[in-house]
Amino acid sequence: MLGSIRRIPSGFSFIDKNWGGIYKGGSYMLVGPRKSGRTLIGLQFALEAAKSSEVCLYFTLMRPKDLMIQAASLNFDIQSYMNQNLIIVVRVAPPNGIYDMYNPDDYLVEYLNDIVTVVDQYHPSRIIFDELTPFVGFKNLDYLQAAFVRTLETIEEKDITSLFIISEPATKKAFSIVEGLSQNVTGTIELKKEGETREERFQGGKVTITPNVGHTEGQFTDNYRIEPYKGVTTDLTPLTKTIEELPSMPRGRSFNKPTRIDVPSEPYAFSNVYNYNDFLLILNNQIALFKSTGQSFNLISFRLDPAAPLRGLLTIQQLQNAIRLSTSKKDKICIVDNKVIVLLVRGSLKSSLELMSNMQNNLPSHDQNYISVVLDFISIYNIEVDERIENAESMMELINNSDADSMQNYQPLNKFIG
Repeated sequence: MLGSIRRIPSGFSFIDKNWGGIYKGGSYMLVGPRKSGRTLIGLQFALEAAKSSEVCLYFTLMRPKDLMIQAASLNFDIQSYMNQNLIIVVRVAPPNGIYDMYNPDDYLVEYLNDIVTVVDQYHPSRIIFDELTPFVGFKNLDYLQAAFVRTLETIEEKDITSLFIISEPATKKAFSIVEGLSQNVTGTIELKKEGETREERFQGGKVTITPNVGHTEGQFTDNYRIEPYKGVTTDLTPLTKTIEELPSMPRGRSFNKPTRIDVPSEPYAFSNVYNYNDFLLILNNQIALFKSTGQSFNLISFRLDPAAPLRGLLTIQQLQNAIRLSTSKKDKICIVDNKVIVLLVRGSLKSSLELMSNMQNNLPSHDQNYISVVLDFISIYNIEVDERIENAESMMELINNSDADSMQNYQPLNKFIG
């Protein structure tokens, strides 16, 4: 039995860094006020399951379109996973009118029983119940405890990992309900909003994770913020950033190695640069959108000759920065070895040429002698999606393949903007 207990990624980096993930088959409760990021964490939890090709059951009171909009704020195309039956969205009707009955507890317990019924139908690896608050207003708290524990044990016996989302208690009775339920789960996540003002760009506050069983690392608290395309995160952007910049060089002079300077950055600046796995997920979503709607896009790879940084002309980070400054927020960027890959979500020949032209204007130096030299060290490979493209992996293989035939697809940048 002990051999089957393992930790899996939660989708919330704060938990994964401090606890090493969540226990497979464990149960967790997320408590927080409205607009504190509860649903976003639930979606991050679901997205982590989807990326692992696990079936996730998502109970929600929200309208499906509203849930899809929330997911889109994470660059999470939940519809594509729904189409693959990896995410099953179950809309739950709130128990309106039940609390006026003589014996509401008997009716409310049926909602908890229904969770098990749906779980038996779909056999998920994870479930999220967003949110539990309307279904736990029992008059008899002992009856609630017994029903909730019975539901948890049934789910845990099936090795299903669960996340129950509940509102921050506002009354003494509500506090007793939340306190009682939270004692029965593996661990709790508590969100506390702080100091939200009109001047703040993103919402945030304090997050605390508390173990009840296992997670001997203990309790942790940190500041969190809600950011576009990241969701709820404790990886806060620093107030300064380091850039690399080349000085302008007069004609006929040799080029010095780039110098590094610190410059103030815009707090919480938007970034459209993604790691490889996240970029693959976004690219797969874009391919699915093309196959369903016909919306075309381009994938452009900028390859930097390894000799360029050795000669002090340009680094891959400088090239990435020049490209980032030349793209819009909706476009996506990823670095792979000596290549900067750009997903132009509204791609066309015109937009591709505009990107190439704008990129040279954002290079570290505007000296024309420098630009004419450095462009000789950059080549590009422009792919427009078509029906032959099966998935993101096959599309990226065209770009990353290092054999001679594939390398011939890269053309000198000077050919397009010279």
